[in-house]
Amino acid sequence: MNPQAVSAWHALPGDTVLERLDADRAGLSQDQAEARLHRHGPNALPGAVTVHPLLRFVAQFNSALIYFLLAAALAAALLDHFVDAAVIALVVLINAVVGFVQEGKAERAMGAIRDMIAPHAVALRDGGRRTLAVADLVPGDIVMLEAGDRVPADLRLLHARGLLIDEAPLTGESVPVEKQEAPVAAEAAIADQRSMAFSGTLVAAGQASGVVAATGPETQIGRISRLLQAVETVTTPLLRQIDSFARGFTWLVMAGAALLFAFAVLARDYHWVDALIAVVAVAVGIIPEGLPAVITITLAIGVQRMAARSAVIRHLPAVETLGATSVICTDKTGTLTRNEMMVRRVLIEGSDILVGGSGYAPEGGLTARGADDDAAAIAAASAIIRCGLLCNDAALGQRDGHWQVDGDPMEGALVALAMKAGLNPDHLRGEWQRIDEIPFDAAHRLMATLHRSPAGACVIFIKGAPEAVMAITGADPLAWEARIAAAADDGERLLGFAMRTLPAPRGRLAFEDLSPTDLASDIRFLGLMGFIDPPREEAKAAIAECRSAGIAVKMITGDHLRTALAIAGQLGIGDALRGLTGADLEALSDEALAARVLEVDVFARTSPEHKLRIVRALQSHGLIVAMTGDGVNDAPSLKQADVGTAMGQKGSEAAKEAADMVLLDDDFASIVAAVREGRTVYDNIRKLISWTLPTNGGETVAVVLAILFGFTLPMTATQILWINLVLALTLGLVLAFEPTEPGTMARPPRRANAPLLSPFLLWRALFVSFLLAGIALGIFFDALAHGRDLETARTLVVNVLVVAAIFYLFNVRYLHMRSLTWRGALGTPAVLGAIAIVVIAQLLFTFAPFMQAIFDTRPLSIADGATIVAPGVLLFVLLEGEKLLMRRLGWFAELASEARDGPAADLHPAARSSTR
Repeated sequence: MNPQAVSAWHALPGDTVLERLDADRAGLSQDQAEARLHRHGPNALPGAVTVHPLLRFVAQFNSALIYFLLAAALAAALLDHFVDAAVIALVVLINAVVGFVQEGKAERAMGAIRDMIAPHAVALRDGGRRTLAVADLVPGDIVMLEAGDRVPADLRLLHARGLLIDEAPLTGESVPVEKQEAPVAAEAAIADQRSMAFSGTLVAAGQASGVVAATGPETQIGRISRLLQAVETVTTPLLRQIDSFARGFTWLVMAGAALLFAFAVLARDYHWVDALIAVVAVAVGIIPEGLPAVITITLAIGVQRMAARSAVIRHLPAVETLGATSVICTDKTGTLTRNEMMVRRVLIEGSDILVGGSGYAPEGGLTARGADDDAAAIAAASAIIRCGLLCNDAALGQRDGHWQVDGDPMEGALVALAMKAGLNPDHLRGEWQRIDEIPFDAAHRLMATLHRSPAGACVIFIKGAPEAVMAITGADPLAWEARIAAAADDGERLLGFAMRTLPAPRGRLAFEDLSPTDLASDIRFLGLMGFIDPPREEAKAAIAECRSAGIAVKMITGDHLRTALAIAGQLGIGDALRGLTGADLEALSDEALAARVLEVDVFARTSPEHKLRIVRALQSHGLIVAMTGDGVNDAPSLKQADVGTAMGQKGSEAAKEAADMVLLDDDFASIVAAVREGRTVYDNIRKLISWTLPTNGGETVAVVLAILFGFTLPMTATQILWINLVLALTLGLVLAFEPTEPGTMARPPRRANAPLLSPFLLWRALFVSFLLAGIALGIFFDALAHGRDLETARTLVVNVLVVAAIFYLFNVRYLHMRSLTWRGALGTPAVLGAIAIVVIAQLLFTFAPFMQAIFDTRPLSIADGATIVAPGVLLFVLLEGEKLLMRRLGWFAELASEARDGPAADLHPAARSSTR
């Protein structure tokens, strides 16, 4: 039997575990250890399967988008336009390099998890203590643990004294967990397996010994490692849309070019060489070869804007994907809450006192609940507050402007409470000299300290689990039941407090030590305190904004369900909150979970596998899922999510490496800013497409009509390339810098499968293309009719198309509102700068002798300038009228046709109201 195959070690007595592992409390012999090391392998996580770097680089070229670009480069080269060809080739190379670099993330994520395993451990071998390399540990080894140690393997505890282990990276627990050697229920979740110490977690206090039950990939952290390896990287919606758009557009252009070539040769008697040159010119004219590069620039600008908001984007398309987010799955501890315990409630005989403030900062008042007098209630609570400060080993201090605790978080909260009540911890501890103590023991679930008061009396202060403290004081639990239930409903963890003033010594000269027998009688129950990891105020506002934007927020935590529901209610995550536990999830199939996942707001006591299943269940409905987290247990689901978001300050390296975005300030509100920026990026990309296709399409339609009807081409191939070049490098680029449109966060999220070219944009592309073609041909035939030579007519056509593109740019800058406003007319510095460059370029194109020689242009008069500008003004007014008409007829809603409908619309009431 493989001992590592047994998973319920926590439910077995220690001696039974030793028997099944063929081990004893004196440890293994060296020969036994070497045999087991050969059989089970080293206590290390397997390395990720790697692909040769050259193959990874070559694979970057295998996409329709790259083929699209290469075809455009080839077309440009065939027309001897080598500058265009070189630029396109450079774009292809840059895209390949970026993709090559990004694919190294999975390996680094695996490395970050492997680094969490401690390098050395103290174990018993051949009857003596030895320091061993962690990789040499085997099942059956007896390992010794002390405060500050990182647990080197999954251990079944055999002995534990005051043992507290910080399991937050693994389970999400906000405070260190009490551990003990007694078995627990076989069905206990990982967070409730108090008889186990898991690899990679940190010993916060106490000491223990345990037998190695699992090593390497069989540990809990090893299972997470395997999950992370098995998760496939999800392609972002934008990349899927661009790839689909590129494939469809490429085939359309190829088919159209073939038909046009055949028509020119067979129906219009073009020489095949002349026909080929004309057709290639048309293809190059309509292919937006600069579009992928400008999209990349647009995403990069979004990354820069997010960096200014303390959010680092590790995967370029993640900015845009955030804009499509329809549900955010978030951890609780450290993300929605401060990960700083504080006393929220003090319960004493006859009074409930609420404590203000947030976190460890000693700021906030104490207020009696109801009609009680504040001063009297606080005075009555002085004994319990003093008890909490003296029966305490923590210290509180400021570092870099932030209050931080040295020691147990709950004890740090007691120090903060005392300071809020006006006590000086150092002064009071100096007056009340500590003589002896009974450290916290998981078996008795309490701690006691013996002090000499300023008057010389000996006093015992006690704190611990409410039921344990009540039991030694004789307090009636029923009398406190309702108040305990109210605190629990608010998600508070309770501690009980008591004290005993010792009588004059009999038989002893003085009380110099403390023993359990001193806690057997005459104990006075002081009351209870409720602790909470307070919600972040900024998170509450951010969640409200998410809901107004039609984005649901779901809490996934390792904490208890009641606590999680209370925090979710305080944050406003939902109206009628519903929750599921990890045990509930275990009972659901993937199909059943998918059917229920939309209606559940809080998932508690979850494991890494549960988180992964929840994300996949949401994605099965076509939702775009953003996942936040900071622990190793979050890494697989961060990678599975469409946008994984790790916390930068308190997040583990494994979480950061698996994520697409890292929040440097650990602020949930930054996610909302990222969503806003993502929607802006997507809007700007749609504006870019909406502007690029018609400006390219106008010149293409004009040339195609010339071939179809057999009249002279209104532009030469070189002039077509000039228009593409001067516009793509200026006006096309400035749309990437457009600010957020008003009302962006009032719109529901778009569907994941919403086409990049929506019906409205398709209509707009065709409509404007024919308008531009009509303007160009009108100017062309008018010039010829007035006796102008062909070269001058073509010069007029090129200039009028460029000027019309400028006016169309002002119209397309606002897709969701009218553009004819003072703000719209002023433009942005980027827009005005680009227009200045275009004007200078066109002046050179028209009047510079060297440009006339290259492009066969002719100088124009001032009157010609008016002829060029007037059609642009007319185009702008006409398109603004089209916007107004469509809005009044209700057709303008087509702009939001990509808005989500279906499952996501039922995530919560805010989503429903914003989508219907």
